[in-house]
Amino acid sequence: MARWEPDASGRLVEAAMQLYRERGFDQTTVADIAARAGLTERTFFRYFADKREVLFSGSHTLQDFLVEKVTQAPPSMRPLDAVARAVAASGEIFESRRDFARQRQTLIVSHPELHERELIKFAALASAIGEALRRRGVPAPAAGLAADAGMTIFKRAFQSWLDDTKKKDLAHHVRAAQTELEGVVASARRRRAPSW
Repeated sequence: MARWEPDASGRLVEAAMQLYRERGFDQTTVADIAARAGLTERTFFRYFADKREVLFSGSHTLQDFLVEKVTQAPPSMRPLDAVARAVAASGEIFESRRDFARQRQTLIVSHPELHERELIKFAALASAIGEALRRRGVPAPAAGLAADAGMTIFKRAFQSWLDDTKKKDLAHHVRAAQTELEGVVASARRRRAPSW
């Protein structure tokens, strides 16, 4: 077997997803994944820290994409709008991978350790986006809130996109989630301040 295989990373991801569907996540080992891909365990570990990371391998690409989009937003754009627009644009990354994303999400919600890893990845995204907003001159508290709110919009929109039988694009679901969030905030503003 050749030491360097073309698209080894992609082959490992595909093999892992097949095995997770066939055997279940807990019953699949790194050795199983490597064997299914026709590669060695050593090759597996060149690309992934563990079998969980196969499901999160694109997180750095997504983070770089979102940070770049936030950085490029017009200076006059509200922080939350800049984040939501960046999230909406990320649909171009996900659109051709909707089936994979559905399978991935099913695995994540059914395994607490994967769900925990997902939350860690979202926290890292929020941190990177918050830093991008601060570099745009947004004060730290507002940048953090906008980044966290943007990740809330992302999570809600992404799940709606996965569940959408009409296959509307992610941008549609991002706009709907942002409208919903802003409606909640507006409603809270209209109410009297809590007495506690």
